[in-house]
Amino acid sequence: MAESIARSSGGHATALIALSCRRLVELQAPVLADQDPEPLHQMRVALRRLRTGLRQFAPALVMPPGVSDRRIAKIGRRLGLARDLDVLQDHLRLQLLPQLPEEEVQALRPVLKQLRRERRLAREQLVDGLRSGGYLKLLVELQAWLRAPRFTPLGQEPLAGWQVEWALPMLAGLFSHPGWFVDDPSGDLESLHDLRKRCKGARYALANLRPLLGDHGEAWLDRFRQVQDLLGELHDLQVLQRAIDDQLPGRLTESLPQLDGLLRERTRGHWVQWRQQAAQLQQPDQRRRLLLELLEDSRTAVIQQGGIES
Repeated sequence: MAESIARSSGGHATALIALSCRRLVELQAPVLADQDPEPLHQMRVALRRLRTGLRQFAPALVMPPGVSDRRIAKIGRRLGLARDLDVLQDHLRLQLLPQLPEEEVQALRPVLKQLRRERRLAREQLVDGLRSGGYLKLLVELQAWLRAPRFTPLGQEPLAGWQVEWALPMLAGLFSHPGWFVDDPSGDLESLHDLRKRCKGARYALANLRPLLGDHGEAWLDRFRQVQDLLGELHDLQVLQRAIDDQLPGRLTESLPQLDGLLRERTRGHWVQWRQQAAQLQQPDQRRRLLLELLEDSRTAVIQQGGIES
């Protein structure tokens, strides 16, 4: 704990970037082998954490021009497409099909076939991306920078003294996002999906400051994770329903009534949980509490730092 508190902001960001880069390199071979979906998921997480860390600590770092958010986002989209198709297939094959009568299972075979076809195409794009000059150059430039990291004057300041400033930009506007105010599961789905990404970014940003967080911060990480998971389930169910609708000659309610009922039941259950979470987090005292608790944790970290040099 003391070493993390004493570390400079730039030094802390460097450690985060190094961890993400190490994970990306370790996961390259198993992702290309495509024998298990978990390495793909972990690589996507590592890339997101890298992107969050670079954004969050950008004022502390002097990075080479080749390390751009655009380049990271490009490979992230390819990882995301393949991963999302894995999730959709698992939802359908493992969670829904075992609960359906045989006639509906047979009717869904073309849907599974189409998802597998799309997954093969996504894998081809992903392999091209991971072997592309742009992605390899990104890794090379990051590793070269890690051997001799460069910081701005702010990056040389102690991490503990700037904890709140590193957190707030990543939280700005979160609670005023329109997604919190969507009151119907068939409403503004894009806002809900965007809110999920915002909550994920907030969670990663707070996790990047974990050495300085007390119990308050850990509780907020858990709350953001719950929101992210619930919105993710709702999004996956909506995408899966669209994918099924595209393969059916008629309406889902008429063609596959049992599946339609299952999808409605799952959506309703996740929606009720989501609205409960949203109602709590929209309370004025809850919105203020996050800031107050960050300030309290920051004050504690500075006190613990005492006379330790950065």
